Amino acid sequence: MIKSQPESQASDHPLTKDVVGIVATLGKVDDDNLSRLLSDYLGLETMLAMVCKTYEGVKALETYNKQGLNKSLGLHALAASTGRSLDDPFLVICLESLRPYPGEFIADDPQQRLDLLKPRIINAETPHGFLGFVVNMINIDRTHLYNITKSGFGLRETLFYNLLSRLQVYRSREEMLKALPYIPDGAISLDGGMVRSPGIRLGHPREVVRFPIGYERLSIPEKYMATENQIKETKWKKDRMAEDLSREQSYLDHAKVNYEIKKQEFLKFLSDSSIFYQVLIFFALVMLNCFFPFC
Repeated sequence: MIKSQPESQASDHPLTKDVVGIVATLGKVDDDNLSRLLSDYLGLETMLAMVCKTYEGVKALETYNKQGLNKSLGLHALAASTGRSLDDPFLVICLESLRPYPGEFIADDPQQRLDLLKPRIINAETPHGFLGFVVNMINIDRTHLYNITKSGFGLRETLFYNLLSRLQVYRSREEMLKALPYIPDGAISLDGGMVRSPGIRLGHPREVVRFPIGYERLSIPEKYMATENQIKETKWKKDRMAEDLSREQSYLDHAKVNYEIKKQEFLKFLSDSSIFYQVLIFFALVMLNCFFPFC
C-alpha cells in the first residue's frame, strides 16, 4: 500500500522510514516451482506480513485511544487516503525483536549466504536428493543484505532465517522421506512434498501469494560491489555514531541541569547559614548585655 503511492508522497510518509516491505516482495527465487512451494510452506498470512525495522515502527502502524482503534492515524489513515480499508487482521514482523543467525557466512559470497552445516549420513555424504537450504536459495536485493537493523544485520540472517531456519530442499518426496532422520527443522521436495513438525503433509499445495521469479545477475565488477558495501557500512557506522553522540549529549545536558540545581541549593544554604549566624551573634550580644550591663 505504501509502495503504491506516488514515490514523492511515499518517501515523505513517516511510515516508510521504518517499513522494509512485505515478505513476498523482499526476496526472489530462480524458478516458479520453488516459489510456489515456499509460499505454500510459509502460508498466506506470513507472505503478506509487513516487515518493520524497529518496535517503534510497529507501534506507529496502529494507534489506540479510549474508544479503541484510532483509524485516523497510522496505516489505517494511509489506507483511507487511497480509498481502501483495513478490516482484516494483518501480521507485522519486527526485525529488532528477531534473534539473528549466530553462525558464519559463506566466504566471498556476494549474497551473504549462511554457512550452514549440511546433513551427513553414516559415510559422511549428504543424503541422496539433498539440494540445499531454502534460506540460501532466496536472492535478496543488495540494499537489504547489510545493515538493515541497528546492529548491522541484513534480511537473510534475520527475517528469512527466522521464517525458514534450516529448512532443507530435496529433489523428490521419496528421497526426502528416506532422509527423515537427518531433517531436524523440516524439508520440502520439488515434487510438492513437505515435512514439518509434527508430521508429513500430503496432497497438492494450494495456489497462494508467491515470491517473484528472477535473479539480479551481478554483472558489475566485484570491486564496485566491495566499494558499495564499504559505503553502506560507513554510513551505518556514521548513523550509529550520531546516535551515540546524541545519547551522550543528553547525558551531558542532564548533568548540567543537576549541577545547576545543586549549585543553587548550596548557595541558598550558604545564604541561610549567614543569616543564622548573624541572628546567633545578635542574641549572644543581647545575653552578654544582660549579664554584664557595664559592658
